[in-house]
Amino acid sequence: MDEWESYPLDEDKEYLRHIVGNYFSIYDAKEGENAFYINIPQDNTLEEKFESLRLELKDMGFIPLLRYEGGEYILHILKKPKLNTRPEWINIVLFFTTLITTMLSGSILFLTQWSIKDMLMPENLLNGLIFFSFPLMAILGIHELGHYFVSKKHNVAASLPFFIPIPPNPVLPLGTLGAVISMREPIPDRKALIDIGIAGPIAGFLVSIPVCIIGLFLMQQNPVIATDVTEGMTIHFPLLLTALSQFFTIPSNSVIHPTAFAGWVGLLVTAINLLPAGQLDGGHIARGALRERHKYASFAAIGLLVLSSFFGGGWLFMAFFIVFFIGAGHPPALNEFVPLDGKRKVLVLLSIVIFVLSFTPIPIS
Repeated sequence: MDEWESYPLDEDKEYLRHIVGNYFSIYDAKEGENAFYINIPQDNTLEEKFESLRLELKDMGFIPLLRYEGGEYILHILKKPKLNTRPEWINIVLFFTTLITTMLSGSILFLTQWSIKDMLMPENLLNGLIFFSFPLMAILGIHELGHYFVSKKHNVAASLPFFIPIPPNPVLPLGTLGAVISMREPIPDRKALIDIGIAGPIAGFLVSIPVCIIGLFLMQQNPVIATDVTEGMTIHFPLLLTALSQFFTIPSNSVIHPTAFAGWVGLLVTAINLLPAGQLDGGHIARGALRERHKYASFAAIGLLVLSSFFGGGWLFMAFFIVFFIGAGHPPALNEFVPLDGKRKVLVLLSIVIFVLSFTPIPIS
């Protein structure tokens, strides 16, 4: 049973049957406690008719699910649950709070020795804002807006991005744990799952590339050589950043520029999101591409993280987070009986390429 089936269905069943009958031939129907079940025949125009029905029922406050049970296609008509949406001022407050925490974190990246006084110096704050906060916020924000606009294209309600601020600190000077959007409706079909899932990673990846190039250029123009004071964590580049660095002359023991670090974080976030597990972006894509077999991709992703952790990659926490908080599974779309076209198959392959270019087994040592 789907999570949407926990709400009572009190409306007139005959009226719903009439609406469905405008799109499909009905040869059987029955009432359940929380749903109205309608048997329909297989139809070559199933995709188009289902989407039109979904949009009409959406305006009436209902959700249709198409399932294949006992050799028959059965429509489950459910009452749309009432969602407690948050006011948009929360998005605005979180955005500006994260802008401040990332600016402070960027200021830390310009220090040779940690002190609160130096972090709050106007020059360092301005550098942190321009060279770290702006590029990082652009990557994260455009990533989430990619999901938002493609969701709107598929007539799926979604919230604006919620940025997640964290206190600035010298151990991991990020100032944020990223951003998320809230999907306020179930995703209609496999094509929409893939489109919405990959929209964010593509958008964030495309912004990360120029940010990385600018950061590498700034490292070349003014390299900061690591000393006993500045030495700390070692950042390991993913394939894309390694390839881009070949076009620049940078001493091997240089401290990474804050802008290049923002690009590195952007690629890391892209790789994490493309893991084909749970309801991560990659989980959407895997569910759309593989349907029920997506669980094997999810197990493989968790196995990859665990294996990488044995080499010092620090991915064990992410593996536990997926298993115990996100979950390895992914609910089906409303209509999974939609064949994938060539465009979506290319998008699935593109997601794999972007993941390979963005992922590094050992991000930090």
